[in-house]
Amino acid sequence: MVGAKGTKGTETSSRLAESMLELIQRHGYSGTGLNAVVEHAGAPKGSLYFHFPQGKEALGEKAIELAAARFGALVADSATGPATAGEVLGRVIDELAGMLDGSDFQLGCPVSVVTLEMGAESERLRGACADAFESWIAPVSELLVANGRPRAVARALATAVVSMVEGAVIVSRAQRSTEPLYCAAQAIAVLLAEGTEVPA
Repeated sequence: MVGAKGTKGTETSSRLAESMLELIQRHGYSGTGLNAVVEHAGAPKGSLYFHFPQGKEALGEKAIELAAARFGALVADSATGPATAGEVLGRVIDELAGMLDGSDFQLGCPVSVVTLEMGAESERLRGACADAFESWIAPVSELLVANGRPRAVARALATAVVSMVEGAVIVSRAQRSTEPLYCAAQAIAVLLAEGTEVPA
C-alpha cells in the first residue's frame, strides 16, 4: 500500500508540474493561477500545497526543470546517428518550428517567459532559469567539441546558438511565422562554418 500511495503521489506531483509548464507556455507565469493549475491537472483540491508546500515558486521551479529536461532530451534524440553539429541543431529547430506551428503559435519557451517576468523578482526562479539555460548550453558545447571545436570556442558558440534560438522563438510567436526560426537556423549554419577562433 505504501508503494501504491507513493506512486499515486508521484503521478499527482508530475501532473501538477506538467500543467504548470503548459499554462506558463500559454499564459505566462504571472497569468497562471494556482487554482487553474489544479483544475488543469485534474488534481484533488489541497494536493498542490501537499506536494509543493512552498507554493507557486516551487511549482514554477519544477516546471522549469521539466522544460529543461525535455529540451535536453530533444538535443540528445536529434544527435543520434552520424551527423554534424549543424545537422543536429537543424533537427532541433525543425522540432521547435513544428511545436510552434502545431500550437498556432500559442506555446513558447517557458524558461524565457519566466526569466523575463520573474528574473528580477525571484532569485529562486532566476536561478532555476539560469540552470535550465546552462543545461542546454552544455550539451550543445559537447556536441561541438565532438565535432572538433576547441572547448573554449565550443562553449562560446553554444551560448550564442542557444541565445539565437531562444530569441527566434520569441520573434516567431510575435510574427506568427516559423520564418524567424529558420532564419536563425541559416545564421547558425554560417556561424558553425566559420573559423574556430573566438572573437576578441
